[in-house]
Amino acid sequence: MSQQLVEPLKQSLQGTIEIPGDKSISHRAVLFASLAEGKTTIYGFLRGDDCLSTIACMKSLGIKIEENEDYIVVHGKGLQGFQEPQSILDVGNSGTTIRLLSGVLAGQEFSSVLIGDDSIAKRPMARVTGPLKMMNATIDGRSLASYTPLHIRGGSLKGIDYHSPVASAQVKSAILLAGLYASGTTKVTEPSKSRDHSERMLESFGVHLEVTEKSVSLVGGQKLQGTTVQVPGDISSAAFMLVAGAVVPGSDITLKNVGINPTRSGMIDVLLEMGANLEILNKRRFGSEPVADLRIQYSALKGTTISGDLIPRLIDEIPAIAVLASQAAGKTVIKDAEELKVKETNRIDTVVNQLKILGVGIEATDDGMIIHGNSVISGGTVESFHDHRIGMAMALCGLISKGNVTVKDTDAIAVSYPTFFEDLRGLMKEVN
Repeated sequence: MSQQLVEPLKQSLQGTIEIPGDKSISHRAVLFASLAEGKTTIYGFLRGDDCLSTIACMKSLGIKIEENEDYIVVHGKGLQGFQEPQSILDVGNSGTTIRLLSGVLAGQEFSSVLIGDDSIAKRPMARVTGPLKMMNATIDGRSLASYTPLHIRGGSLKGIDYHSPVASAQVKSAILLAGLYASGTTKVTEPSKSRDHSERMLESFGVHLEVTEKSVSLVGGQKLQGTTVQVPGDISSAAFMLVAGAVVPGSDITLKNVGINPTRSGMIDVLLEMGANLEILNKRRFGSEPVADLRIQYSALKGTTISGDLIPRLIDEIPAIAVLASQAAGKTVIKDAEELKVKETNRIDTVVNQLKILGVGIEATDDGMIIHGNSVISGGTVESFHDHRIGMAMALCGLISKGNVTVKDTDAIAVSYPTFFEDLRGLMKEVN
């Protein structure tokens, strides 16, 4: 079992770093490139455990992928180019891999089996397998295909008009990917708009979609063409460095090339609402994705309420926000965030319980949490429970605690931010 000792900082955080590639976009780049005809070159790919699971699954389906230091090359075989895997497809800890790949496998005329680790075995799959069955895929698994392992046999899909009960990019993407193989039109409508990386990237591969505020549709049979993809820095990973800069006295950090997609930029809205000294610099585009450099300086913060349509735009950043709120003046309320219960852990309970160990005033609610500001973090031993974002959040606490913080199971951080501790150490500068 890995663990990391984080000592209270006697320094500020100063300097410039480049955040690793966006996890969501990296997954999609490899998957869509495999579906495309011809070669796709991907720059900035995140070499985290989850994205490497997607590469492994694509290779098992017969796709040739060249992995170089600065880029990867995917030799796509088109929609019908996959081969039947000779063994079970193991997605590791990656919910994105299993849900999006289920959509692709639903369109194949061969049989495949998907499994993952113990965390994946507990995560709900019916939200994806249900609509895929409606499209005529044959899917079996535990509890009527609600949990892994999943056995999928596809082919002869038909388009559907699906109204999703949750705003989930994974659900939406899985259905759209199956829709490429389906007859007619496939349409997904959500209660609020989830992240739109799939829509943007499908269009860059040559697929035509109809997009409105809460729905997206496509006609089946469209071909994808190989292209070049530049993956921006992951704002969900950047969130932890932004919090560090906001709460460690004297800090001044610049994060380069961070994706600021409006369906993902809720963290920026929250920081500004709470009074953070945040600048958005050098706005530009990496292909279809907007990017910028983010400069964060230490400042006094105030509590706020986070709810409604903002939640899907920052759902992965809530562990970081909880740490941020613990150092703000007043109370911060997070609600409408039931989706946290079905992440790598039940992140409501895990965040609350672990921060309580460290002395933070915090309590769980049915759909979120209440964080009491100006908390004194006392130090102690906490666990990530193999959840990368919990691990990083707890490590941040160690920077501003009165005593040392030991975080167990820190290997999980490699899922999304393999260089997290290295980057933090590089920013530690003596206060003049």
